[in-house]
Amino acid sequence: MLVIFTDLDGTLLDHATYAWRDAGEALSRCRDLRVPVVLVSSKTRAEMEALRVDLDLSWPFVSENGGGVFFPEACPMAPPPEARPIEGGHMMPLGIPYERIVRALRVLREETGWGLRGFSDMGLEEICLRTGLQPDKARLASRREYDEPFVWEGGEPIDVPALVREAEKQGVRVTRGGRFFHLFGSCDKGEAVLRLADWFRKEHPVLWTAGLGDSLNDVPMLRHVDRPVLVQSAQSFADGIEEIPRLHITEERGPAGWNRAVLNLLEQY
Repeated sequence: MLVIFTDLDGTLLDHATYAWRDAGEALSRCRDLRVPVVLVSSKTRAEMEALRVDLDLSWPFVSENGGGVFFPEACPMAPPPEARPIEGGHMMPLGIPYERIVRALRVLREETGWGLRGFSDMGLEEICLRTGLQPDKARLASRREYDEPFVWEGGEPIDVPALVREAEKQGVRVTRGGRFFHLFGSCDKGEAVLRLADWFRKEHPVLWTAGLGDSLNDVPMLRHVDRPVLVQSAQSFADGIEEIPRLHITEERGPAGWNRAVLNLLEQY
C-alpha cells in the first residue's frame, strides 16, 4: 500500500492564493487508486477539516505541526484504541495544550526582550493581513490547540539558534514554516507520521510511504518516509535537508510541483 503524507501551504496549496486546483489531476488519480492522502500541516483542526471536505478526503490528518491526529467518521479504517471520541470522529492528542505554549511565548518575550508577536496577540484583522486569508478562514486559523505561530518584530535579524535555546528552557520547540515561526511541544510532523504509518501497517503490512513538503518544519516528516519530496519554494535551508536520503526536489513550485511529483509516485507504485 502507498500512503502519501503532505504539507499544505506552499506544497499542495499555492503559497499566495491557497488554491489546490493545479494538483487536481494527481488528487483525482489518488482517489481512483484508493491511495490515502494524509494532510500534515501547521494549520488548525478547524481549517483542515474544512479543507479535507473540500478535497474529498476521508483519511486522518495531522494538525499544528504534529500536535494532534484526527480520524474523521468517514475514515475507511478504525481509529487506534488510544484515540478518543470527539464530534465528527476521533482524535489522538500528541502535543502540549495551547495555553502552555502561549505562556511560554510570553515568558520568552519578557525574559529576552525580543519582539515576538504570536497569534494570541493578534486580532482578526491582523491575522488576515499577515496570512492573506479572508475573515471566515482567519477565524478558523485562530482556533489553535497545540501550536503558536509568531513573527519577529525586532529591528535586527533574528538569532534563530539563540531562540531555539531559550525556547528549550521553557520546555517548547521552535520551527519555521512558510510564513511564520512556530512554537510547539515535543511532538512534530515526523512523530505523527511514524504513529500513522504504524497504524496503517496493522491492516497493510507492506507499506510504502511518501512525504511532500516545502519548509523547515517539514524536514522531520521527510526524514521518516520512504520517498521524500521537497516541493520547490523560495526558501533555502540546506542544513535541514542534507541528511535526508533519496530526497527528490521538484522543478515546479506549489501544487503544480506537487501534482507532477505525485503522478510520478503513482506511476512507480
